Amino acid sequence: MNIIFQRLAQLIPIIYWLPRYQISWLLPDLIAGLTLAAYAVPVAMAYATLAGLAPQAGLYCYIFSGIVYALFATSRHLSIGPIASISVMVASVVGTMAAGDLSAYTAISAMTAGMVAALFLLAWIMRLSSFVNFISESILLGFKAGAALSIASMQLPKLFGVNGGGDNFFERLIVILQQLDNLNIMVISLGAGSLLLLLVGDRLFPGRPVALVVVIISTGIVSIFGLPEQGVRVVGLIPSGLPPLGMPTLHAEQFEGLLELAFACFLLSYVESIAAARAFAAKHHYTVDPRQELLGLGAANLIASLSHGYPVAGGLSQSAVNEKAGARTPLSLIFASISLVMVLFFLTGMLRNLPDTVLAAIVLVAVSGFVKIDDFKRLWQISRLEFNVAMVAFVGVLLFGILKGVAVSAIASILFLLRMMAKPHVAVLGRIPGSTRFSDADRHTSNERFPGLFLFRIEAPLLYFNVDNINSTVLRAIHREKTAVKLAVCDLSTSPYIDAAGARMLQLLVEELEREGIQFKVAEAHSEAREILRATGISESLGGVSRHTSLADIVEDFERDTKRAASFIETELRSYT
Repeated sequence: MNIIFQRLAQLIPIIYWLPRYQISWLLPDLIAGLTLAAYAVPVAMAYATLAGLAPQAGLYCYIFSGIVYALFATSRHLSIGPIASISVMVASVVGTMAAGDLSAYTAISAMTAGMVAALFLLAWIMRLSSFVNFISESILLGFKAGAALSIASMQLPKLFGVNGGGDNFFERLIVILQQLDNLNIMVISLGAGSLLLLLVGDRLFPGRPVALVVVIISTGIVSIFGLPEQGVRVVGLIPSGLPPLGMPTLHAEQFEGLLELAFACFLLSYVESIAAARAFAAKHHYTVDPRQELLGLGAANLIASLSHGYPVAGGLSQSAVNEKAGARTPLSLIFASISLVMVLFFLTGMLRNLPDTVLAAIVLVAVSGFVKIDDFKRLWQISRLEFNVAMVAFVGVLLFGILKGVAVSAIASILFLLRMMAKPHVAVLGRIPGSTRFSDADRHTSNERFPGLFLFRIEAPLLYFNVDNINSTVLRAIHREKTAVKLAVCDLSTSPYIDAAGARMLQLLVEELEREGIQFKVAEAHSEAREILRATGISESLGGVSRHTSLADIVEDFERDTKRAASFIETELRSYT
């Protein structure tokens, strides 16, 4: 029975921690839940309109996804709901497929969430949680900055009261500039005032639901002065209550067209969620299970699909609100969901005059933190390669949009990585004085070099696409030696894997050096590399490969043989004279 309980608790962690819940945590979780709900009301509605859906769809996502995720969560602070990047991706793809049909738009968005849930479940079954490590921080830095500017260009028309248009960031700016004569002063004043209040409020009261206060003030102004009659667009009537749960209907041809969108949403949802969860876990000294999070996010997206929502994720900003408000456990998400249910049942009438320009201002402030100039500067100083990866992601999103920008970023990252591995560093080694260790002699000129002995280390796996560069680099370095080389030794300690082409390259190197009267050996090979060399028969040409022979042993033998040869020559010369 205990085994069954343990396995069930691993699958649904709330079974484990809820019986151990301390009463002293209740008030902090309740306050955090109320604060999160206050933050979520305007932000969820803003993100839903960004996705092209009705404002209440964002609230539905928060309510249902938060409750379900809390059952499976291993993060105590992660908050689940709509995020900006996924919202704009949904709008860019679903808008074309729905062709103006609102019911079809809602169904396609909900089905996308269902497909994302299926991908999460598949990844959980196949234990693919480690793949998040392949998405570098550099890609995310460039992607988020590009996404922030792209999203901003989509919100500026609402802020200025003009019509939007264009397929990418630059086209949207041109469309806005062409309409400068048609700006609505009333809309601009309301939007700019809201933007200023949001920026100042976030600075003076960090972690507080400033956006809700701005929503209340702006809605009151619109209602009192009748601004909709002066061209100020408002949200309109929001239906009260909860939506009926049910599977969205979708045709086969639409399903195929959503695969790319679903995968991109899945990727962004997991990467952003895990990054946020790990950040708060490190701060509060607990661990997060990446595989369990796959299940939790999958369940959250499934219920988002059933509640007529769209794909959700664990956003950093909303999670920060939850954490700063004092959340102790995922129970804060359940309190937040209950609070939002109360809003939907009793307060929707108060939101009908919420202006679109205020929602645009909320989105602009939310994404402004994604553009981090200092991080780009730091990356430039640390690694030009990583900086180039970030810039490709940044420009890719601006030129091709967020969805295609994800693909461009991933492809560029792989190409940069392959380029780096195609031309690995080959270090010429020297012995560190007073030790039996060896390091790069070009970087450390005090290292001991041995005339006639050439030591080198290949700082990469030996693979089919880099062996030609390695072979030519080694031969050039040997031919540059001032003293004729008698023995060349390859240190394989930093080459964890050798494929068939790599083994063949070593064989060709043996043959080439033999023709020049140079002996060739390898040392410090890992077990897998030794097995490959033996299986291909190359080890015989190398005089055998053994885990017992170290680089220091080979150097010691060479020094001893050199001294013997010198002593023999000296003896012969004496006898001759």
